[in-house]
Amino acid sequence: MRHLDARSFVRITTGIKIVDDPRGARARLVVADLNAQLEQDWADLVAGRQPGHARRYDQARAKAAAYGVQYAPAADIALEPLAELLRRLAALARGNDGGSDPKAVEAVLGGIGPPPLKLSGLVDAFESEQATALNALSPDQRRKARNPKVRAVTNLIAVIGDKTLTDLSRADALAFRDHWKDRVLEGEVEIGTANKDFGHVAKMLRTIEDARRLGISLEAFAKLRLEGEEQGQRTAFDPDFVQKVILKDGALDGLNDEARRVVYVVADTGLRLSEVVNLLPNHIHLDAEVPHVEIVAEGRKLKTRHSARKMPLVGCALAAMRLQPKGFPRYRDNASSLSALVNKAMDAREMRPTPRHSLYSLRHTFEDRLTALDPPDKIIAVLMGHKHQRPKYGSGPSLEHLKGWLDRIAFTPPRTI
Repeated sequence: MRHLDARSFVRITTGIKIVDDPRGARARLVVADLNAQLEQDWADLVAGRQPGHARRYDQARAKAAAYGVQYAPAADIALEPLAELLRRLAALARGNDGGSDPKAVEAVLGGIGPPPLKLSGLVDAFESEQATALNALSPDQRRKARNPKVRAVTNLIAVIGDKTLTDLSRADALAFRDHWKDRVLEGEVEIGTANKDFGHVAKMLRTIEDARRLGISLEAFAKLRLEGEEQGQRTAFDPDFVQKVILKDGALDGLNDEARRVVYVVADTGLRLSEVVNLLPNHIHLDAEVPHVEIVAEGRKLKTRHSARKMPLVGCALAAMRLQPKGFPRYRDNASSLSALVNKAMDAREMRPTPRHSLYSLRHTFEDRLTALDPPDKIIAVLMGHKHQRPKYGSGPSLEHLKGWLDRIAFTPPRTI
């Protein structure tokens, strides 16, 4: 690094006087920002870029937006109709400085080219552009959203190298496709695994190009999907198996209380695992005329807007929730950990008739049992958190009405909950 930055020690002032910030609270925030900027400058030097290029580019984009225009490189603006250039000049003239601020001119007229962005920086750049959408996710949801994208980019780099996004070609995409095709034919992976990688890469490239106009060839990664993918579906348990094996007295002994009780809640509500473990105390209404829980988007994003609903508690679910009035803090925002634990326990106890059976199969069992009663489609949709095809009128089925259907399929709880 010394050959790129000859300074032995880097001294940068925060610009904050000690008398104005005796405890250093503001200074610590500024220091963290300055350190991040310095690290980025060094990264730019190592990559052969002008230090601060990425930061200047981001600032230019923000300033252009403040002037009411979308940032675009000067070369792109030159290809636009004359009216677009005049609109940008008018926006500059309306500014407080009358168009004399060099940084404003640079921003509105595209005076700074986009910094080179490599595949290794694609996920971070994508998340930066999707910041508002990601803000609605819980930490665990963010992790689940990020990991497959990181995996897809890592796989792509392993095949074609860490190329700059604007240098990506159709040949690169086809090489990536051939790599996955060979692995599928060798029986190493399923077709769906390959197609997910293609989808993640294409979506990220499209998002970056739409937002930054770097000149990425979106056609290069189009139409890569491999044909022949089979849609897998988890299998439902036989209701008798659930009652006589899974809910048998002592069958789940050895699991911790929260894990065991989540199983009981899912069995008699059909709730998604993530919906159960993320219940907060204010979502649980055990003293209501009809005991129930509310599935709401608080601190996390629901799978769909139709997932928000009230679920009456009956049978095993009611018995379990009475012992968990504050929810399941041990597994809050950590449904994956609970799922792995319970599925392993079910394996050890021979509670999975086939490899396709899992804890989630209890949700399918719930739906099958409910469907066997032949209720109106709207009842099934409401209880499952699915979209109902017909237009919505009124407030929907009451809790008492929903409870009536659930009472007819409720399991008998084991003696020890």
